[in-house]
Amino acid sequence: MSESFLTDSHLQLRDEVRAFAEAVVAPRVADMEASRRIEHELAGEIARRGWIGATIGKEHGGMAVGHLAKTIIIAELSRVSGAMGAMVQASQLGTAKIMHFGTEEQKNTWLPRIAAGTCLPTIAVTEEVSGSHVLGMQMTAERDGSDYVLNGAKVYVGNSHIGHLHGVVARTGEGSQGLTAFLVESDRPGLTVSPHQGTLGLHGFSFGELVFDNCRIPVANRLGAEGDGRDVAYSSSILYGRPNLTAVALGIHEAILETTTAFCRERTRYGKPLHALPTIQRKLGQIQSRLMTARLTAYHAASLLDRDLGEHDDSAGRGAPPPCDAELMNAKYVNAEYTLDSARAAMEIHAAAGLHTDRPMERYLRDAHHIYAPAGTSDIQLLRLAETALGLTKGQYSRRFAGSDPAAPHAATAVPA
Repeated sequence: MSESFLTDSHLQLRDEVRAFAEAVVAPRVADMEASRRIEHELAGEIARRGWIGATIGKEHGGMAVGHLAKTIIIAELSRVSGAMGAMVQASQLGTAKIMHFGTEEQKNTWLPRIAAGTCLPTIAVTEEVSGSHVLGMQMTAERDGSDYVLNGAKVYVGNSHIGHLHGVVARTGEGSQGLTAFLVESDRPGLTVSPHQGTLGLHGFSFGELVFDNCRIPVANRLGAEGDGRDVAYSSSILYGRPNLTAVALGIHEAILETTTAFCRERTRYGKPLHALPTIQRKLGQIQSRLMTARLTAYHAASLLDRDLGEHDDSAGRGAPPPCDAELMNAKYVNAEYTLDSARAAMEIHAAAGLHTDRPMERYLRDAHHIYAPAGTSDIQLLRLAETALGLTKGQYSRRFAGSDPAAPHAATAVPA
């Protein structure tokens, strides 16, 4: 059923990324796990393949293949290395703010570099005190003539240590209209990156802290108008963050099933393959079922997002495409939760063997835990889905950004992430 979403181009892209991941990424996974160092070289090699520009238009050197193709790219990399899948999704997330809020000059300056893999963008929203509560952020940006001066810190910034261009949301006033977004080059005076800290999983990926101490940037680096920061943060999270993290979880989930079925074939119990045991068959069946459902939700949401963002042909008089915010939320929820459930079941099948680091199962379990919180925890997704069921949503970002002009985002009110 999930294959029905894919065209020949999608299948060809999947084969291409899988071949690269198995030939180039897989041999480096053991070293990333052992050293826990940030993988600069491999990240650059992947970026230069052009895959970070999956949704960037051809006029800016991008692939222009859409969100479903982006899902395939991230999932195939994550199937081999969750860290490298996370690296790609974080930079693809960083492109959203420029595509939808950037001026022509900003787009012409940065999108070709991102598409070519010479610039890795990030988005920096979360703060230690406010967490994912965007309106609670305290970092400030004060206007000083033709500049803004930024002070504060952002945490859990994907690609923090390898990013070249940070999309930063800071407070310029009070309330929900008091947030503004900026582009901050990584070498700006006053911006420092805190030392990399060890994490549970995704070894090789960096998501650290950016500290701004009287960091001065020109007004030309502002994204959109003053007060657009909330929408920059929310739209990036909903339209890119949720489907991107969905794809990372999907790739890990696929690896879990493949690794576990191989283990069940190679191990014997009572003179038969391990999978002959009814208890093992039941657990394998649950993993298979979860993966099938998770893949369907991921592909369906991404395909709707492609249609919403301009691939819908309105010539037949069918009207505007339906919004898909709820489908994106559901895909993130299903994939994050099901991957964790399947990782636990797979660990139970592996038993003591799964605890050894010479097998990848414990890595999958650790990596899967990193998908839960970003772009909204499962509790947040369920809260927003409940609002959908009750008819209490205040707007749809997928509808708001539909059409061929992503730089005109100021037409409607949208629901918080």
